Amino acid sequence: MANVKLIYYYLITQLFKLCFFPFVAFVAIKTSNLKQEDVQNIWFHLQHNIVTLTIFSAVVTFVSAMYFVTRPRPVYLVDYSCHLPPQHQKVTVQKIVDNINKNRELGPSTTILAEDSSLDFFFRVLERSGLGEETYLPDAILNVPPLQTMVAAREETEQVIFDAIDNLLANTKVNTRDIGIIIVNSSLFNPTPSLSAMVVNKYKLRSNIKSFSLGGMGCSAGVIAIDLAKDLLQVHKNTYALVVSTENLSRNMYIGDNRSMLVTNCLFRVGGAAILLSNKSGDRRRSKYKLLHTVRTHTGADDKSFRCVQQEDDESGKTGVSLTKDITSVASRSITKNIATLGPLVLPVSEKILFFSTYIHKKFFDDKIKHYVPDFKRAIDHFCIHAGGRALIDELEKNLGLLPMDVEPSRSTLHRFGNTSSSSIWYELAYTEAKGRMKKGNKAWQIALGSGFKCNSAVWVALRNVNPSVNSPWEHCVAKYPVRLDI
Repeated sequence: MANVKLIYYYLITQLFKLCFFPFVAFVAIKTSNLKQEDVQNIWFHLQHNIVTLTIFSAVVTFVSAMYFVTRPRPVYLVDYSCHLPPQHQKVTVQKIVDNINKNRELGPSTTILAEDSSLDFFFRVLERSGLGEETYLPDAILNVPPLQTMVAAREETEQVIFDAIDNLLANTKVNTRDIGIIIVNSSLFNPTPSLSAMVVNKYKLRSNIKSFSLGGMGCSAGVIAIDLAKDLLQVHKNTYALVVSTENLSRNMYIGDNRSMLVTNCLFRVGGAAILLSNKSGDRRRSKYKLLHTVRTHTGADDKSFRCVQQEDDESGKTGVSLTKDITSVASRSITKNIATLGPLVLPVSEKILFFSTYIHKKFFDDKIKHYVPDFKRAIDHFCIHAGGRALIDELEKNLGLLPMDVEPSRSTLHRFGNTSSSSIWYELAYTEAKGRMKKGNKAWQIALGSGFKCNSAVWVALRNVNPSVNSPWEHCVAKYPVRLDI
């Protein structure tokens, strides 16, 4: 059966060549048999139909001109940079235990996880989370007692964003005055002035810059920001778009005992990424990738989808982000819808035919047969699945029929950096580069999930063999990965 399917894929993918070359040979044979008299007749016919020939030429010229004028501008990813926190922010499980115990010793007013049952639940989740012993937490949370102030939150965000942008600008040598668009996404921390204004002020960006701050859009906001930048780059010519994705923990750590809110404390860690996009044709040669597709799916019209991830107060008035039991089914439905839209854009004809024929058979003949799950590995070379947790990665690995190597970037990112929210897909792409796997023409699929509920995808194609950028977050540790987890 495997050999039959392989032959089928070969026939479908090579169908054009199999038909084209015999056709060219047929035309060549016919042309070689033409006599001088036949050539003269053709020339005579053209001379007496000069009006028709002129109209035909004008139509071809007009259509060609319209195509070149209206076609979408290519969007290039010049480079990107991921924040690597300082060593003193690195935490082990033991360090987290010690920190919690120190806070509990201070008294009821500063107690974190006051109930022993909550503490046990916290560590059970942490042990099964897939996170390693080298993730990072901000200084404000490591402080005893924790500092949940605006000052502490700003310090964390500035450290993450400025470090990522500084490294990006150093690698690309781009003048900040040439940046025409700035987009910053942070779901839970949205101060006034905005985070995008903070970047404008720090780097003295020009006064007519198009500035956007995206808030409350969860872990999938990174792809939303890329999609917004893509649309803006279609309108504004010859410019750069700077996209920054991050999340703030200092002001949003949950200090209560509600188990549905404690899970986020176990998974989320410090991280951020800065991405430089361009629509300048001259940047193609030095860029890493070209953006092929973005697909956004929003299921917020459904009440369960809307409420499955929600920031709210618990019974004692402490604020946190709660996760309901519906999140698994909601995520699965959102992913299915997103893939259904993305599939026709990226899948080869062979997969489309199999999917359509199975759909017709199920619809009209036998509704008991299973839906055909397309083989995305025939269209995508590298998968960057949002490192939202071990269960999410497991589910997508199973549903998409992926191999352990396909989800290795996601598992390794979760283990090394934890869930860094919207920036995790960039740590995963950086991992693939650090392993030397990204070759010219390879396609990478970034897929992220977030509150609302949303599932968003971005597909990139490598313009060259991509090497890791200077100061890659994996520079000093990629050799240790992948690691085997016995959970």
